[in-house]
Amino acid sequence: MKFGFWVLNQWDRTDNMTQRINEGVEQVKHAREAGFDFIGTGQHFLSYPFQMVSTLPYLARLTQESGDMEVVAGVLLLPLLNPLETAEATASLDAMTNGKFIMGVGIGYRDEEFISFNVKPKERIPRLLESLDLIKRLWTQDEIEFDGEFYRVPYSKIATHPISKPHPPIWMAANLDVAVKRAARNGYPWLINPHATTKSLTPQIKMYKDIAMQTNGYVPDLPMLKELYVHKNSSTAYSKAQPFLEPKYAAYASWGQDDVLPNNETFKIPFEELAKDRFMLGNPQEIIEEIQRYEETLGITHMFFRMQWAGLPHSEVLEQIELFRTEIIPHFK
Repeated sequence: MKFGFWVLNQWDRTDNMTQRINEGVEQVKHAREAGFDFIGTGQHFLSYPFQMVSTLPYLARLTQESGDMEVVAGVLLLPLLNPLETAEATASLDAMTNGKFIMGVGIGYRDEEFISFNVKPKERIPRLLESLDLIKRLWTQDEIEFDGEFYRVPYSKIATHPISKPHPPIWMAANLDVAVKRAARNGYPWLINPHATTKSLTPQIKMYKDIAMQTNGYVPDLPMLKELYVHKNSSTAYSKAQPFLEPKYAAYASWGQDDVLPNNETFKIPFEELAKDRFMLGNPQEIIEEIQRYEETLGITHMFFRMQWAGLPHSEVLEQIELFRTEIIPHFK
């Protein structure tokens, strides 16, 4: 099992962004010293009611403290991005991390993002697949000429390549069955979202593994992002997390994220019900048992922990990292 630390890049709109960035840098330093295996952060645009620092520049700043940890862009909304710019920016990050960059990708779901980038929502999937094809060519070929449905590159010689060979790993986010199948068929590790319940995941993971084996002859890694608050007292962990997690998921509901969940799941339910089987809120022993459950019953290989949400004090994040260092990571290493 590998452990990842999610670096918050989504803050209250009144916060001092410079201060929050500096706190993120300090958190990465502590995560490295605690023994975490990777770090990462995500991407959205027009993220009201939150302000959000841009993903790739922030990751570039964090690489100065990441050391031997892998660095994950989790995830880039490829249908909204220019593939050439993305290929060169991520190749640069791969060099900054000495070949430890991982590119997570997703299709997005928010209408205002698609409208603002002049992308039709129905084009999300073909744009994603064509962009991935082009990016991998730009990463690996010395010469290229590409004329696709959405993107075009005239004949060009390519000099900017990642140092990872053949290229950086790619993780694919997915919620619905059709997207999980897409990740499996293409041989990509499925980056599982933090709001997935075991009830939904159990059949989806079986489906993913079956299709991956049938198509590619192997099952890729299974990374999972989880909301987490760890405290020596279980009830304190719950009470400290709720004031920040609850409004976050209310914002997600207003964005329409629960419209793309399997089994008609919704975020518009009381927090007690929302947290059940979704969020990891407890003492170190309870967190250890939850990690073991996901590893043993679902085959999760990477657990990516988000320990902070807009408004949660920086000091509490450092306290959680320290508990991981002293009481959780030694149990698995």
